[in-house]
Amino acid sequence: MNLAKDLAFLYGESAISAQTARYENAIGKFTSLYPQRTDFRVFSAPGRTEIGGNHTDHQHGCVLAAAVDLDIIAVIALHNEGVIRVKSEGYDPFEVDLSDLSLNSDDCSTASIVRGVCFKFAELGCNVGGFDMYCTSNIPSGGGISSSAAFETLIGTIIDICYNECKAGPVEIAKIGQFAENVYFGKNSGLMDQTASSVGSLVAIDFLDESNPKITKVDFDFENAGYSLCITDTKGSHADLTPDYDAIPYEMKMISDYFGKSYLRFVDETEFYREIPNLLKEIPERSILRAMHFFDDNKRAQREADALAKGDIDTFLALVSESGYSSQNLLQNIYSTSKPTCQELSLAIELSKKVLNSRGAVRVHGGGFAGTIQAFVPFDLLAEYTKTMDSLFGEGACMKLRIRPVGGYEING
Repeated sequence: MNLAKDLAFLYGESAISAQTARYENAIGKFTSLYPQRTDFRVFSAPGRTEIGGNHTDHQHGCVLAAAVDLDIIAVIALHNEGVIRVKSEGYDPFEVDLSDLSLNSDDCSTASIVRGVCFKFAELGCNVGGFDMYCTSNIPSGGGISSSAAFETLIGTIIDICYNECKAGPVEIAKIGQFAENVYFGKNSGLMDQTASSVGSLVAIDFLDESNPKITKVDFDFENAGYSLCITDTKGSHADLTPDYDAIPYEMKMISDYFGKSYLRFVDETEFYREIPNLLKEIPERSILRAMHFFDDNKRAQREADALAKGDIDTFLALVSESGYSSQNLLQNIYSTSKPTCQELSLAIELSKKVLNSRGAVRVHGGGFAGTIQAFVPFDLLAEYTKTMDSLFGEGACMKLRIRPVGGYEING
């Protein structure tokens, strides 16, 4: 199999050698696991980075996001045996019986995601069929780059390409993935992660109508502008943080309910500010602050996309810094109030500012409370920045990412 052209497209010329070895190793593992399968196909689905709009997607807001060059790759062989068999590197194998795709609320596992994706395809009148799969990922688990959305995109892409002649398409695959995660896996989430992974590239997404999100590709190359996009995994534990994550949409809903709206996107901002004295009589101050963050960051995400479309990196970086301040002080998702002494994100952000010295930008990345920060680092500071972050959080904690031009993809397809 001649991989070089597709690998250069997905990962860049400099990564061809390492990625060739990675793919050849995956193919070797697949043939060892399924020696009877000689006709195989190869797929990839990327992780994602949130660039603008922190906790805005679940309020039907706007975000700026991108697929990245960390991904899950899969070697598969189709068959008509009525099951999907999955072996993921480092995990026990499992299989999903396609004759029973019913919801089991007690099963919140990777198998439940596969079952949920298949159920939704079938519910939409699409074809679903069996395959054997070996997959391997270089997306760090819990590293804030959404390995779950990548896996959902991977399964959806395989089913769409192999059994439905690409009739669903990237946006529908994203919706199917969100359904599987929300309903079958039992994890509430907006649609940003799956959309960024499935659509690919750098995209501005408006979720005003979540059933038909407006997606605009933004043509901008951070490296050509002299900046590296870095994500640092601070290795903070996500255990027991579900109440913190759930509190954000819950508190935002307190505000929208007050105005008789389902989400903050549909609340008039001017009326909100006029009503704050009355809101204070029945709604906690943090809820009000979090609503303020939404109104500002929703607009900021749109302004960030506009700045990049115009090639205005300075305005973009200033907006990223504003977003970071807002997340830290209004949204308040830098550390958990249940673990007030665990402040890895705060430490990483403040030391990032020391290294950057008013250049570039840094902010919390994704859900927050623990996990990752994002920085746009000038080339001449990259070595020092990486060394500083790795010295704090371990070798390889700071990851330099490349924006990937596509989402779910069949290699040599």
